[in-house]
Amino acid sequence: MPKVIFIDPDGVRHDVEVAVGLSVLEAAHQNNIELEGACEGSLACSTCHVVVDPDWYGKLPEATEEEEDMLDMAFGLTRTSRLGCQLIMTEELDGLVLRLPTETRDSRG
Repeated sequence: MPKVIFIDPDGVRHDVEVAVGLSVLEAAHQNNIELEGACEGSLACSTCHVVVDPDWYGKLPEATEEEEDMLDMAFGLTRTSRLGCQLIMTEELDGLVLRLPTETRDSRG
């Protein structure tokens, strides 16, 4: 099973196994990682914002226009920011490194 490495705001590393086909958000919730996901993965907020390690960013599918719109509302946006609900695990993403931002903003209005 592929692994995702979550690095929390304090720098603590969490290596978790993730079933192929699950989103990063689902993986975080299954492993008690502090990634909110207020809209439960329906692409209606930015609270599952993660910062992808630059070495991995180019290996991900491009963000959709809808994801880009939600990312515009994320707190602490970076050039490698993505939404965890939109990152679906594959074998090719084994070892994916993601940093959790220090804060999130619920952008559902």
